Amino acid sequence: MELRDTFTAPDGTRLAHRLTGSGAPLLCVPGGPADSAYLGDLGGLSAHRTLVVPDLRGTGASGRPADPVTYRCDRLVDDVEALRAHLGLDRVDLLGHSAGANIALQYAARHPHRVARLVLVTPGLRAVGVDVPADARLALARRRAHEPWFPAAFAALRAINDGTGSDWEAVAPFRYGRWDEAAHRHHAAGRPENPEAVAGFGAEGAFTPAATRAALARLDSPVLLLAGELDLNSPPSAVAELVALLADAAVRVQPGAGHYPWLDDPGAFEAALLTFLAAA
Repeated sequence: MELRDTFTAPDGTRLAHRLTGSGAPLLCVPGGPADSAYLGDLGGLSAHRTLVVPDLRGTGASGRPADPVTYRCDRLVDDVEALRAHLGLDRVDLLGHSAGANIALQYAARHPHRVARLVLVTPGLRAVGVDVPADARLALARRRAHEPWFPAAFAALRAINDGTGSDWEAVAPFRYGRWDEAAHRHHAAGRPENPEAVAGFGAEGAFTPAATRAALARLDSPVLLLAGELDLNSPPSAVAELVALLADAAVRVQPGAGHYPWLDDPGAFEAALLTFLAAA
């Protein structure tokens, strides 16, 4: 059963979120910025937890703000905190996927006492200043040279890395563990539709890595870092760098998974998260 609700952000923007499933709430921050529908029910996780999934401002059913500066990643932290208060939760289990992990990391840095457990799924790493070298992406990409779509996708990836190309559609297969019909449909449905929100997310001032790193060092909540073995966006080696920044963090690499591990192997994804979330 899915319910939809709205609340008002501190700046007056009307924001939407959906609640799916049953059990203790898990607040799931989407990436993009894109319509949160791409998260689905996270591979069946809603059978065990109530997924609270916000539409980031300017996406999905949420309103567009009067001030585009509020699309910045650091400003979106205020929306997560407003949602927590709206839900009446003292502390939350918090999940961030992809770019949404940058929001979740900054939330944990700013409101550590509000975070019970933190799950970062194939996380974006700009909030903590972790860079992924181009040669590391290319080396990981070459592992898929046997797949039929590889030549065109790899050529586009090299051009993007060289600064001579920008065909992001051509490299889409690298984002999935299997480039099958389900992946095609998911990719088509998950494209960001608000260019202003996308451009504003990483605008000047959105990230202060040194300050965020210092604050995260004081976070004592358990953290699960879930990487996809084949994920070029957030390679396992880069995700592992987060461990040194956190007091209580563990990395789990899901075999054969890309950037959306709940699609590639829902059972493995669900088992990893439930084990972590249920730990004493």
